[in-house]
Amino acid sequence: MSKKDLFGDEVNVNNQNDFASLFEQSIGKTGSKLSVGDTFTGEILSLGKEEAFISTTTTQDAMILKSDLLDAEGQLKYKVGDRIDVTVVKTKGGEIRVTRAGSKKANSDLDSLEDAFDMEMPVEGRVTEVCNGGFRVQIQNKIAFCPVSQMDYKVGDHQSYVDKKFDFLITQFDAKARNVVVSRRRLLDQQKVENEGEFLNKVKPGDIVDGLVTRMEKFGAFISLGGGVEGLCHISEIGWSRLQDPSEVLSKGQTVQVKVLDLVEMDGRLKISLSIKQAGGEGDPWMMISQNYPVGSQHEGTIEKKEQYGLFVNLGPGITGLLPRSKWRDHVDAVTFENKKKGDKIKIQVDEILFEQKKMSLSVAGLAEDQSWREHTAQKSGFSNNNFGSLAGLVKKTN
Repeated sequence: MSKKDLFGDEVNVNNQNDFASLFEQSIGKTGSKLSVGDTFTGEILSLGKEEAFISTTTTQDAMILKSDLLDAEGQLKYKVGDRIDVTVVKTKGGEIRVTRAGSKKANSDLDSLEDAFDMEMPVEGRVTEVCNGGFRVQIQNKIAFCPVSQMDYKVGDHQSYVDKKFDFLITQFDAKARNVVVSRRRLLDQQKVENEGEFLNKVKPGDIVDGLVTRMEKFGAFISLGGGVEGLCHISEIGWSRLQDPSEVLSKGQTVQVKVLDLVEMDGRLKISLSIKQAGGEGDPWMMISQNYPVGSQHEGTIEKKEQYGLFVNLGPGITGLLPRSKWRDHVDAVTFENKKKGDKIKIQVDEILFEQKKMSLSVAGLAEDQSWREHTAQKSGFSNNNFGSLAGLVKKTN
């Protein structure tokens, strides 16, 4: 659609409306306040010897160092009129200073430590030495202090951090920059939260993933799943056999496959329950208990634990039964059983299986066939089976 203007020329009404809309939008943006950390797209207005000016969404232009516009070979990669994404690094003293978005300078080489503190953005620092309660860190020609608890989740060898570079957040800062305190732990926490979010998006309960044993406690093993994401494998989920301590079968730094049992967000933290035994392909050995260990069958087992009321005997992975003291207390080799200890081999017989409770009652192998007590009793009374038969014949003859 078109119409004639005051000079008789035809103009497109739709274009006029589009232009008016854009103009109104630009008016709405103009004058909006820019803050440190804001990112926007601006046009390069001029290029000086050391500085360049870029348009902003306000009435004031921003300044960027010309060095920020150089490529890896040190050549200027932009010209007047180019549009560029920038991040605000300073808005003090009536000046807006920016740097290229995504560059290291946008994250670390800020105009001053105060800017980094205000923006809560990471700065790179080198650990120079270990001191009382923490570390001294050199950041932009200033010496900062990092408490031990803020260097890592768990600090072992303090000297191993010296002369290494890390990213830090400035947590305390005064105007004279005489008291600068930094934290690496806070950055690790932030990254961990991001990684946990990604983990939740791609992993669900039932998935099998790779992990690394990082530390062990009596109740289980902590498994690193990468990116600071960590889960717990309870001691009951490490193996099918009963364990007293995870270190019996695991070691720190060992690579394992784990099955994700549960993912729960609690108090802003992600709790992950894992299972090593369920990640294997063999399955629950109790599913084959009737075929492999039927009632009446005899096996050789290993004493797993000794208690006052009997011996716990392991017959195979995940299969442990109880040999009660009452089953061998009156045995001819009772003393031998009394002297048995953990790790000793023993021959047993399966007496009873309680499937639901996953319990097995055992007895001494061959006990049912052992009839020596009968001969012992007969000899003690002066009779044997043959004597009893002869006596019976004599009585019959007499009658």
